[in-house]
Amino acid sequence: MSLLKRLSEDLGCCISVSWFRLASLSEIFSYTACRQLSQLLLSIIFFHGSEYILAVAFHGRSNVTLKSLLISRNYLLAMFFSLVEYLLEVSLFPALKEYWWISNFGLAMIVVGEIIRKMAIITAGQAFTHLIKIYHEDHHRLITHGIYRFIRHPGYCGFFIWSVGTQIMLCNPVSTIVFAAVVWHFFVTRIPYEEFFLRQFFGQEYEEYAQTVPSGVPFVK
Repeated sequence: MSLLKRLSEDLGCCISVSWFRLASLSEIFSYTACRQLSQLLLSIIFFHGSEYILAVAFHGRSNVTLKSLLISRNYLLAMFFSLVEYLLEVSLFPALKEYWWISNFGLAMIVVGEIIRKMAIITAGQAFTHLIKIYHEDHHRLITHGIYRFIRHPGYCGFFIWSVGTQIMLCNPVSTIVFAAVVWHFFVTRIPYEEFFLRQFFGQEYEEYAQTVPSGVPFVK
């Protein structure tokens, strides 16, 4: 009897594991997961592809490298972490991903972030670069018109909104907090460094501009 009981318990365990796997697969390939992951993939492709195309358009193919795709190891690790979180949560807590008002709000953030960033690139033209300029060049001028009338660093503002929006769209609570904290910390150090050189290049003109126009990144003056 003990042998039969043990076999039945093992069989029950196998059935439970198999059922969990099937349930997990059904959630991963559900409408919700397919839609949200497809939106993420399209958002990433458009963001990075358009960055590269605009860089080539303004600076010429010979002056642009693959770095203009803005894909780094840390970026890939962050996206991988967010994907792992999503797959775990959609398997274990599928209802968490069904808050469509949250997901759609994140999608709206992605669109708004893209618009702000691309407006920044197009408005600045050759003055917009992916690397901080530490030497003043002839074509480098202070841009204060267009979207720069309202946001001092619209490129950073757009990326911040876009990156956090990708995680809200996925209904990823952990990654939303992590992305917001990491991206914000990056800009907290990058903006003062960049503005040091801008003040060297443009002097009082930039001082007056910085005093009247916000940076566009929360809690960064």
